[in-house]
Amino acid sequence: MGKFSNFICAAVTVISIGLCFTSANADDGRVVLTIDGEIAGSTPRNFTLEQLEAIGMETIKTATPWHEGEQTFEGVPLAALMQHVGANGDIAYVLALNNYSTEVPITDFEEHGVILASRKGGEAMSVAEKGPLFIIYPYDSDPALRTELYYTRSAWQVRQITIE
Repeated sequence: MGKFSNFICAAVTVISIGLCFTSANADDGRVVLTIDGEIAGSTPRNFTLEQLEAIGMETIKTATPWHEGEQTFEGVPLAALMQHVGANGDIAYVLALNNYSTEVPITDFEEHGVILASRKGGEAMSVAEKGPLFIIYPYDSDPALRTELYYTRSAWQVRQITIE
């Protein structure tokens, strides 16, 4: 296959994944997140939105650089999620549906109260709305969080977290 054919195949794959997640809701049983790497049992763990939300939800009200005005996000605290899977590493390598990747120190999760948001304004987030999962820091709680460093750690359309 030529470069153009590879590009078309990749684009079709991303669009297909996006359509799959766009229609997903919290009750449909689709896997939206895989966590692997240095976790208890060393076997990858798959989660539906319902399973993630059952771990416990917290709310962050904050402005973001990607939205107009203050927004209300709800999601599982990443510190609780790491405890739930028995994470034994220092870094969370995050991969998004569009293949964006970032590294987040696991210490951020507890230190800053970071959530893996699944809802904005009380509604499940579609892929078009940066969902189904979005790493949210409480940006308004500390001016240091309103920097490029923390914005780059705030991946949206999260699909996988690898712990190392």
